[in-house]
Amino acid sequence: MKSKYVNSLVVVLMVAVTMLACSSKYPGYDKTASGLYYKLFKVSKDTVKAKAGDWVSLHMKYTYKDSTLFDSRLAMKNEPIRLRLPESDYKGDIYEGIRMLSKGDSADIIINADSLFTKTFRQPSRPAFIDTNSVIHFYITMVAVDSKDELIKKEEEGLKKYLAEKKVTVAPTASGLYYIETQAGKGAKIDSGQWVKTHFSVSLIDGKQLFSTRDRGEPMDIECGKRFDTQGFDEGLAMMLKGAKATFIVPSKIAFGENGKSNIIPPYSTVIYDVEVLDVISKAVHDKEMKEKHKRDSVEQAVKQKEMSAKAEVNKKQEGDLMKKYLADHKITAKPTASGLIYVEKVKGTGAKAVPGKKVKVHYTGTLLNGTKFDSSRDRNQPFEFVLGQGQVIKGWDEGIALMNVGGKATLIIPSKIAYGERDMGQIPPFSTLVFDVELMDVK
Repeated sequence: MKSKYVNSLVVVLMVAVTMLACSSKYPGYDKTASGLYYKLFKVSKDTVKAKAGDWVSLHMKYTYKDSTLFDSRLAMKNEPIRLRLPESDYKGDIYEGIRMLSKGDSADIIINADSLFTKTFRQPSRPAFIDTNSVIHFYITMVAVDSKDELIKKEEEGLKKYLAEKKVTVAPTASGLYYIETQAGKGAKIDSGQWVKTHFSVSLIDGKQLFSTRDRGEPMDIECGKRFDTQGFDEGLAMMLKGAKATFIVPSKIAFGENGKSNIIPPYSTVIYDVEVLDVISKAVHDKEMKEKHKRDSVEQAVKQKEMSAKAEVNKKQEGDLMKKYLADHKITAKPTASGLIYVEKVKGTGAKAVPGKKVKVHYTGTLLNGTKFDSSRDRNQPFEFVLGQGQVIKGWDEGIALMNVGGKATLIIPSKIAYGERDMGQIPPFSTLVFDVELMDVK
């Protein structure tokens, strides 16, 4: 990619783009001179368009036919995606589409999948399961557009307002750090190489808390003299003594700078740390404590592993009896296949047959034999799609779905040997027979 920036949009796209394909005809869409198809849904009064180098915040959803593959509002708890907009990789790419938008605009932008993978993602070719000339629909709502100069000005104004509201009168250090001691400490000055046990929180200047060791339930050990979080934090910590409490006001130039941090800290953000030094120990004492802790953790892990192995062995011995009881209680008389799958047809499908190699769309609910639900596509209101017979799902699913036609409904009772076996899947214990109520929605 031409951009020198770490581009969070590409990361987001690569996570969710593994199920894409679309048609190649776009009635009702406008076309740019470069060949980019788009449809504007909303045009704001703001006329300032995003340009390369600007920071943009946007909501994005992409869909395949009637299926939503990714929605930033859901995936990021309604927080917009934030990125520094790079130059285009080619004419008609997604960045050109974003640069057409101003704050408040929304649009559907169509991008060719081949070009996206080979030119934007720098892959040797598009994935084999994506048809040539297939496309991706991006539904974009532009939340904000900020130039570098605008962001710098906002930070300066915000910091000035914050200092006035908090009545901060201390002068900044040469680097720009504002160090405000709220409780004096005792003892020797912290030296490089010593370990400092601290409680601290991190907030933005608007008061939004990003992290707290107290919320986490335990303090953090930090080696003084080595970069921990930001230059400003390290500078402030070195000014403290054991028992001290202080607030560090850290401008972006000695915090996370022009790039911010992931989608958590915006670019050019002043950061506030509230810090308490609980203890200061030497490297030798710290190393000894860590060695003892590691030993305790190893013993605890060994005990836990032994308990899990014993439980798994019990599950293994009981699985057959639990299966028999379940079948008897539910008056299921269907015979198992050679693999052990029990297929109970509820509604016979009349549509296309599910054939290995085809992409199928399925609604499902999965439970354990005791009725505990561990997953459901219906709860998410989003059918699950996968290529049948390619090992993308457990063996019992590949076998069971292949017995169905579109429109069909069935219950798949899948013994652990063709499910997850001895693996502990969290909600699914080792050697668990699984029950899936499935509906085949489509075959492509």
